[in-house]
Amino acid sequence: MFDVRRRVLAGLAALVMLATVIMLSAMADSTMQPLPATAPSGEFSAERAVAHLKEFAAEPRPVGSPASDRARDYLAGQLRAAGLQVQVQRSVGARPAAGLATFGQVDNIVSRLPGTDSTGTVLIAAHYDSAAMGPGASDDGAAVAAMVETVRALHAGAGPRNDIVLLMSDGEEDGVLGAEAFVREHPLGRKGGVLLNWEARGVSGPSLMFETSRDNARLVETFVNAVPAPRGDSSMVELYRLLPNNTDFTPLTKAGFTGMNFAYIERSSLYHTAGDSIANLDRGSLQHHGTNMLALARSLGNTDLRTLTSDHDVTYFRALGTMVTYPDLAVWPLAVLAVLAVAGLALFGRVRRLLSLPRLMVATASAAMPLIASAAMAQGLWELLVAWRPAYDTMGGLLHRPQPFQAAVATLSALAVLGWYLPLRRRLGPAALSVGALTWLAGLGVLCARFAPGAAFLFTLPALMCALGALAALLLPTPAWARVAVAMLGPITAAMVLPSLAGNAFDGMGLALGGVSALVLALFGLTLLPIVELFLPDPTPDPGTDSDPDLGTHLGTGTGPRRGAIVAVPLTAAVLALSLVGVGLLTDGFDADQPQRTHLAYVMDADTHTAHWVSADPDPAEWTRRYVSGRDAAALPSGYARGTLWTGRAPAIAADGPRATVLAHNGHTLKLHVIAGKGARSVTLRLDRPITRATAAVGRFGSVSVPVTGTRAGTWPTEIRFRGIPTQGVQITVRVAQADRIRVTAIAETDGLSTVPGFLPRPPGLVAATREDGDLIAVTRSYTLTSASQQRLPAGSGKVTR
Repeated sequence: MFDVRRRVLAGLAALVMLATVIMLSAMADSTMQPLPATAPSGEFSAERAVAHLKEFAAEPRPVGSPASDRARDYLAGQLRAAGLQVQVQRSVGARPAAGLATFGQVDNIVSRLPGTDSTGTVLIAAHYDSAAMGPGASDDGAAVAAMVETVRALHAGAGPRNDIVLLMSDGEEDGVLGAEAFVREHPLGRKGGVLLNWEARGVSGPSLMFETSRDNARLVETFVNAVPAPRGDSSMVELYRLLPNNTDFTPLTKAGFTGMNFAYIERSSLYHTAGDSIANLDRGSLQHHGTNMLALARSLGNTDLRTLTSDHDVTYFRALGTMVTYPDLAVWPLAVLAVLAVAGLALFGRVRRLLSLPRLMVATASAAMPLIASAAMAQGLWELLVAWRPAYDTMGGLLHRPQPFQAAVATLSALAVLGWYLPLRRRLGPAALSVGALTWLAGLGVLCARFAPGAAFLFTLPALMCALGALAALLLPTPAWARVAVAMLGPITAAMVLPSLAGNAFDGMGLALGGVSALVLALFGLTLLPIVELFLPDPTPDPGTDSDPDLGTHLGTGTGPRRGAIVAVPLTAAVLALSLVGVGLLTDGFDADQPQRTHLAYVMDADTHTAHWVSADPDPAEWTRRYVSGRDAAALPSGYARGTLWTGRAPAIAADGPRATVLAHNGHTLKLHVIAGKGARSVTLRLDRPITRATAAVGRFGSVSVPVTGTRAGTWPTEIRFRGIPTQGVQITVRVAQADRIRVTAIAETDGLSTVPGFLPRPPGLVAATREDGDLIAVTRSYTLTSASQQRLPAGSGKVTR
């Protein structure tokens, strides 16, 4: 749009400036240095917290397991020793899903530090159970250990004004069961207050405030002012509100708590595996978690909690280490201002005859091409990686060493942008393409302002600053170098927010959804078109190919680079992307430190005393193939298989197996008493009929009922789980459509495979996959029930009268 001497030098300077901004932004989003055990008593020490972690997080502790009981006793003892009022709430938690009802007997640890003049409750929450496949040192042992250390540090100072309640919940991994029971039954759960919930989806990275309750203005203000190293932004809040993911934060806020949710998410390939260990835990992440927890406990503990109410959300994000906030009332004005600025730039370009309206319209429409192409190529890359290395499929896109692949995705995004820009530069002109690209960012800003206001800044601010910077560069009577500097305001703004968003998407979603990061990077690339232009030849007119009088001989209408450059630049990007993929495949192999996941389970039909090994791996590892050899699932118990399975014959074992006694079966109601058998931690029921409601009752611990809609995929329509089942069993009642004949398969589940004859442990380089039915001994019994059934029935039985 304006002449620049020494274009390449100016372009290099601009790239250096952008790289510096991106690097400084990444450095500003780092974790904290862990403090040793000798740190002052009033400060949080990661080393002191790790000492607690070693006492309860060295082994898996799923709900209802002996390890869970040991962790509960240790943590409750530590809190009592710290002088807190401690109660273990034993209850039944429940959660419905499509065709699924999950129940569990949970032991929540609820402790209270009374305030001196309380205005409400500050609830600090984390779950002490872990996934069955790993010790959960990060998820969520680190947060629980941080709670114990936080209590110690609080005692080193004056007592808080408000009540501090610590909820160490149970059964989170199986469906936030403990938190659901807490808000349903416990007086403190029904009382409400301000919630601080702590999670992890990796073993490293900064502690991010990624979710808030609605109308978060005062909460965010407290967070920004109280925490020494605030991390996170409001786009995470909007994204998480749209996703079906749940943490304990969900039932607690639905019950009336307001609050904030925190997690670290880097190195997520170890999430829910044996690699989520104390050895792999980043002490800096624990320090960041704990420092934030202590700072917020002190701040909220001494705040009049009645003043924290507000009627609006705020946008918040970090720019070069500084937290920026503004109310949602400013979201629409900024979005409209961005649209007007882009429109003003287009009008100015038309007046200066740098572009024409028809070419601008074509350029704007065509700008969708690099966005679609970048996302499609990233998703295609993942499909190719899975085809080449099927073991990646079990990792859900969360790879151990993803950096070369992530760089390949970034390169593919650059390829999409350059592959669009260079050929069309000759036909449409640089000005039309640049303004058309900004139109997309401004439009996305408006779309987010309507549906996700907290994320609008990601698009509104870059579009606004790009348009204003370009207008200023064109209007101000300054030297060319000053014009370039002013025009850089937009790309610099984009560099402060969009690359970090792409990085968070890589960390949180992995390469399986790499198209999200690729789309963000392509949008970033669209803001850099003025810099790209600095590396291209000065446009010259091409009267032989264009008779549009609007174009004349002005800048922005020339032929652009030669055809060789049009081909060479995208080709170079494609070769670089392929090279990066090759590097990734060479460096991201599996070993003892970065293991491959593999699924294996043992299933025995107690009715026929036949047993099989099963694996859901798409391409089983050599170790797994010791046990499975084909895909014939016909011999498996009825209703057991879910999805496509590899199978192999296995020796039978001595096991009691589950027992189901029919207590009532009339009309729409089926009531069973189910016993899992000796040593089994859980029981699963599969029914060949859909149900509308399920109820579980466990003696003096009461009963809980949930509605069930939809059906399960890849297996029988209905599944009912009970985790941590007591030895005396549980009463299950379901509401079904009228059916005279119902088939039920009961599956008793025992953790571990070591008691099966001939089983050899996994070698180094392999760990259990995250599928919930892996590494289990499953013993089944099948029943055919009729409306007159009032007793135990063998498999295949018909109607039995009393």
